[in-house]
Amino acid sequence: MRKIDRYEGIISWFECNMPSAETELHYEDPFQLLVAVILSAQCTDKRVNMITPALFEAFPTAEAMSAASCEAVYEYIKSISYPNNKAKHLVGMSQMLLEKFNGQVPSDVDELQNLPGVGRKTANVIASVVYGKPAMAVDTHVFRVANRIGLTDDSKTPHKTEKELIRYIPDELIPKAHHWLILHGRYVCTSHHPKCGDCGIKPWCKYFYTTYRN
Repeated sequence: MRKIDRYEGIISWFECNMPSAETELHYEDPFQLLVAVILSAQCTDKRVNMITPALFEAFPTAEAMSAASCEAVYEYIKSISYPNNKAKHLVGMSQMLLEKFNGQVPSDVDELQNLPGVGRKTANVIASVVYGKPAMAVDTHVFRVANRIGLTDDSKTPHKTEKELIRYIPDELIPKAHHWLILHGRYVCTSHHPKCGDCGIKPWCKYFYTTYRN
């Protein structure tokens, strides 16, 4: 199967069957989403959503969080992974938002990556979800699924996966495609036991063809 045909088939299926894919993180504004995405690194969205209501009640804005101590923030996030580092990142990120961006979350991916705790994946999430830019965030689910189903050619790095995905996916669909692949990896194309019998995109899936063709 040609790669372009695989992309067209998979995109068409998702457009018909998952027309409104979006993040499962809970937030009310760009600042809260940025906080939630930073917290979600090596942690589940479900766990993040459990702790952010109290965190956002205590520190609802960049101004409030920038004035907090790392110890105070830590008390609200201590049940997630790497709470000490993430507390420092959240306070530092909030302070930089005030100092360099007038308290507003920037839309530029490079500017976002200057914020403490913000790598390329997080920056792409904010650019695509908040600002609708054609930025493809590659997390563990996207990286695994794209390689497994054949959207990428055994890519070794998230950045290479990102470049190949944005080459084939139309710009206007990239923000949604990010969530298609995450949700598919989270609930169907799981890490150890992919649910191929329940998968709607198996007619175009490289893994399904090579595993079950005999």
